[in-house]
Amino acid sequence: MSSVSAASTASTPTFLTALVFNAIVFGVEIAIFTLIRPYFKAIYEPRTYVPVPSKRIGPLTGAASFLSWPLAVYKADYKAVLNANGADAYFFVRFLRMMARVFLPIWVLSWAILLPITSVNTHVEPNTKLDLFVIGNIATDKSVRYWAHLVLVYVFTFWIFYNIRLEMTHFVTTRQQFLVNPVHAKSVQANTVLVTGIPARYLTPAALYALFKDLPGGVKRIWINRNLRALPDVYDRRLAACSKLEGAETSLLSGAAKRHLKAGGAAKDAEGRGGVPEVAREDRPTHKLGFLGLFGEKVDSIDWARGEIVACNKLLAEGQRAMVREMSDPNQTPAQEDEDGFATHEGDDVDGEVQVEAAKTGKAAKNQGYPAISSAFITFNRQIAAHMAENILLHHEPYRMAEKYAEVSPLDVIWSNLGMNPYEKRVRMLISYALTAALIIFWAFPVALVGIISNVHALCTTAPWLAWICKIPTIPLGIISGILPPVLLAVLMMLLPIVLRQFAIFEGIPKRTGVELSLMTRFFLFQVVHSFLIVTISAGIVSALSGLLKDPSSIPSLLSQKLPQASTFFLTYTILQGLSGTAGGFLQIVPLVIYYVRLFLLGSTPRSVYGIKYGARSVAWGTTFPGITLLVVIALVYSVIAPIINGLACFTFFMFYMLYKYLFLWQFEQSPASDTGGLFFPKAITHVFVGLYIQQVCMIGLFFLAQNENKKPSATPQGALMVVLIVFTILFQMLINNSYGPLKHALPLSLADKTFSAAAPVERAGTAGPNGAEAEAEAHEMTESKLPRTSDATGHEHEEHEGLTDQAKVGNRAARIKSEEEYGFAHPAASRPQRIVWFPRDRLGLAEEEERGCRAAGVDVSLKDAEMNEKGKVDITGPPPDLVLVDE
Repeated sequence: MSSVSAASTASTPTFLTALVFNAIVFGVEIAIFTLIRPYFKAIYEPRTYVPVPSKRIGPLTGAASFLSWPLAVYKADYKAVLNANGADAYFFVRFLRMMARVFLPIWVLSWAILLPITSVNTHVEPNTKLDLFVIGNIATDKSVRYWAHLVLVYVFTFWIFYNIRLEMTHFVTTRQQFLVNPVHAKSVQANTVLVTGIPARYLTPAALYALFKDLPGGVKRIWINRNLRALPDVYDRRLAACSKLEGAETSLLSGAAKRHLKAGGAAKDAEGRGGVPEVAREDRPTHKLGFLGLFGEKVDSIDWARGEIVACNKLLAEGQRAMVREMSDPNQTPAQEDEDGFATHEGDDVDGEVQVEAAKTGKAAKNQGYPAISSAFITFNRQIAAHMAENILLHHEPYRMAEKYAEVSPLDVIWSNLGMNPYEKRVRMLISYALTAALIIFWAFPVALVGIISNVHALCTTAPWLAWICKIPTIPLGIISGILPPVLLAVLMMLLPIVLRQFAIFEGIPKRTGVELSLMTRFFLFQVVHSFLIVTISAGIVSALSGLLKDPSSIPSLLSQKLPQASTFFLTYTILQGLSGTAGGFLQIVPLVIYYVRLFLLGSTPRSVYGIKYGARSVAWGTTFPGITLLVVIALVYSVIAPIINGLACFTFFMFYMLYKYLFLWQFEQSPASDTGGLFFPKAITHVFVGLYIQQVCMIGLFFLAQNENKKPSATPQGALMVVLIVFTILFQMLINNSYGPLKHALPLSLADKTFSAAAPVERAGTAGPNGAEAEAEAHEMTESKLPRTSDATGHEHEEHEGLTDQAKVGNRAARIKSEEEYGFAHPAASRPQRIVWFPRDRLGLAEEEERGCRAAGVDVSLKDAEMNEKGKVDITGPPPDLVLVDE
């Protein structure tokens, strides 16, 4: 066999090697999952006991029928995901279900029609085996067969149109029902709007109240954001010190318990002797204050952490008092304006450590103050008012109060991005996307190398010094070209989201969910360019390189024949995702190992044990959705070019549907604060259109490049009709955007009677609201000046747990800070009390002595629901003392 023929036919063993290898991995992982699943509920079924009772689910299978779990997952109602994990998770599962349904008839029709069309009584050298089933195998004298491809492209496209319209109708209806659901509608998140770019003259409660008071139900509370200068850094220092103190106290107790045990029990317990064993000074935990704790002064960790917490408490209390004085002073100086009318923030560029030192001397708050920045949160009495505020024009000048964000949660806010000047934000956005484009360009080189490796069998025929590659046995060559490239590509793509997410934050997006939405677009763009287009082009060119070098005039015909052969890589990639990918998702081997490694190595404090045992796992939509929509693009583009992929795609999407239905019903828990109400779904639909456009452009190129035996164009009519199909697709996308675009975000006024209304009376039409001094007084009552007292906020935390025991207390992932609603949108550094330091009781009575020492120093601590056994091992019977259980 010639080297050219060998290179061509190598695609078949590559495909078969990938199929067999991934099938073996799939079988092994599913078998292991089946065997161990009943014994590790903390990993495989945490939702049977962790959430509040209203959100729990029954066991996947009974003890006697553990082999029936696939049937149980199949029968489970995917609609239950909406109640269990919110709209984003529900629409993700719904999207997978939709794609499995879309590809089922495409699979049947393409295999029944296109496989015989491309393989029977037609042959293009040197195609054999798998290459017989691609469009490039149609001989020059069989060009009439291209009509079958054209007809099926039209059929498939209009079938997808039907499903898109069906799913968008369902999306809008379900999203609106989700938003007006009483559980969601009564939350602060549903009734609050974030407004940025507020001119300085509007940065008073009275001005904002006057602006929004006429909306239905009126304004409930206004939170004007402030430049807190060094306070956020002090707040972070206090959190770090609390964690350090928890670890040091637990280490002290553990060391004492182990020394007591080592003594063989000769010394009696504290309660038996009427005293507490003393710990020698050299046995107390210490650390160094320098870089990474490796250099600098060596200090006693407990004494240092206590002092640090007390010092930070003092600094934060002084800052909070200063803010209260500023807000209560009627003669306070208004925010200074820049030339565009926005608030300026002197001191923003001052080094944080300098500000902290200034605060220590009591001069920071006095000399600099905490001026308002150009953003505010407005909470309304009625949900419909929040959506109306998001969609009306607030100011008569450009960029003023132009960006508004509804459905905002305090836990979703990126505080550092709230005071950005609108002009600065737009410059940052340009820089951010310029950096993204640059990253796309320079990332092309390693990705192109992956594409070359995927077609390495063709490279050996064009480069004499690589001729030895053709002599490699079939199985190793199949592993190199069929398994290694997808793995390398996956590793490359794991590195990108970290950088892209930072680009989105740099842009100035004020919500974490907004960052994820932006990341979804950026990462998908990367995926399409690098994981698809560059791999396709590089693999196709390498495949055609020999002919191109010999006869450059044959470029059109050679590319039309060889580009379809690049489908081998994507066939193996789809197999990898559908078999190994989904089986690995069920097995969750990495979380399983990490769980026990962390519990053994890192589960030293009660808080860390709680986080390991009951910390919820979730998904990041900005990276999860693009991985799926990339598969959609690949499958759509090759659905007619290489129809073998359709069966693999249908199987893959069905398996992912089963996987994520299982994960969201039995394992994962998405935070309500990070739920967008399903806004990732319409972005995913846009990605489907991207797949259609790329498919249609490729088909146009293949049709116009096709030649008959006389080297004349042989499929020009088909190419022209493909241009018409692109026009149809553009018009249909415009129709979808115009029809459903306005309904994606805001609630319509026709649903006003179904939205939540607060208990406060609504102003009647024609009734005058407060004005002048009365407006100022009433608006001031709604601002952040009413900060909760630290002592009150912390003093009630413990009482909420009385009467709850063991797993009912521990296993509640709806646990939240009790005063979160009371704190509202006040910055944590300006409102939150010290986090309660939590360490366990011990058998020697030393913990009570340490508790007294902490309280005497001014540190709030708790020993509740945490115990240490005689071996120094920590366990818990309840959640952290600063959390309260809420079953909504």
